Amino acid sequence: MSTTPTRQDFDQYMAPNYSPQPVIPVHGEGSRLWDQQGHEYIDFAGGIAVNALGHCHPVLVDALKTQGETLWHLSNVFTNEPALKLAKSLVERTFADKVFLCSSGGEANEAALKLARRYAVEHHGEHKDKIISFAKSFHGRTFFTVSVGGQPKYSQGFGPVPGGILHADYNDLDSVRQLMGDDTCAIMVEPMQGEGGLIPADPEFLQGLRTLCDEHNALLVFDEVQTGVGRTGKLYAYEHYGVTPDILTSAKALGGGFPVGAMLATDDVAKSLAIGTHGSTYGGNPLASAVALAALEFIDTPDVLAGVNKRHDLLRGHLERINEKHGVFSDIRGLGLLMGAQMSDAFEGRAKEILPLAIEEGAMALIAGPNVLRLAPSLVMPEADIEEGMARLERAIERLVAKG
Repeated sequence: MSTTPTRQDFDQYMAPNYSPQPVIPVHGEGSRLWDQQGHEYIDFAGGIAVNALGHCHPVLVDALKTQGETLWHLSNVFTNEPALKLAKSLVERTFADKVFLCSSGGEANEAALKLARRYAVEHHGEHKDKIISFAKSFHGRTFFTVSVGGQPKYSQGFGPVPGGILHADYNDLDSVRQLMGDDTCAIMVEPMQGEGGLIPADPEFLQGLRTLCDEHNALLVFDEVQTGVGRTGKLYAYEHYGVTPDILTSAKALGGGFPVGAMLATDDVAKSLAIGTHGSTYGGNPLASAVALAALEFIDTPDVLAGVNKRHDLLRGHLERINEKHGVFSDIRGLGLLMGAQMSDAFEGRAKEILPLAIEEGAMALIAGPNVLRLAPSLVMPEADIEEGMARLERAIERLVAKG
């Protein structure tokens, strides 16, 4: 006899590494979700910047259904048409010449780091192995990527971390210069730090990183897992800066909700990922590739990208008006539809308290650390949903203020 799962079932059957909200969403359409009791929510979380076209977008549903009735999976002993079409489309739309397909952002970053190390060994020798990343950065949950990420809380307690990893300060070029040397193989950087608090890079900072890499024969790796595929109002955030990386990673919005990741690289660099050096069981499978291609082609259009910037202005305007009334934020920042509102001194460290209050008011949001409210909604969120959702979010913030 079948039963309806409850939130208590999570505690009984699931590993305790998450602490989900008490409600269980069961249906989504566009920018709205409904839970088991039929309560409706307006979604500003977007599956952590994943659901780029909202829930059950007909373009993605059609791609999934069509491919699901054709071919699901092949081993990498074979290639397949959807994977080749996706790779070709990514190459044609970016700086890259070659694409490695995988199943997640963590996998994409793992591949990028392994490629950077291997390229350096092949071209310069075993001594060139240092990777520079940044404090408060986040690059995934594999042991290599979590070690490169600049948040020790995610790598502590699992034994010795991989060596050769150094951390500089974000937007501080001098701190990078102090670590840079002939043994540096790569710099990995987010064009806008996500988990670190939604902090966009200064143009001079990224331009300086490019120059330092060129001077020291190191590779520049952009982690665009969260900022990529239209999220910032460009297909990829590097386009805002006029700085071209050697390697770029993509995931999240790339599949619009279907698990997929990609590592993009120039031809010269990609040659080091020779036969047998790396792999991914599900990487480039037909289902994921078909959905990702549909998402990519739909998002990379003038109307959608211009709409991202328009919606950014609407959301910023609402956040500013809320702040004028309640004084809860000290800064509102971000690019496109990846936005952060830093809590004011009076509400230091209390961003997380907004989330359950928002749920009760019928809105879903995120945080980026304890002090930043994060919004990452659908890139095509209807303006009416923005209006109503922000009204609900404001009621949650009013309740936070009333708590004192």
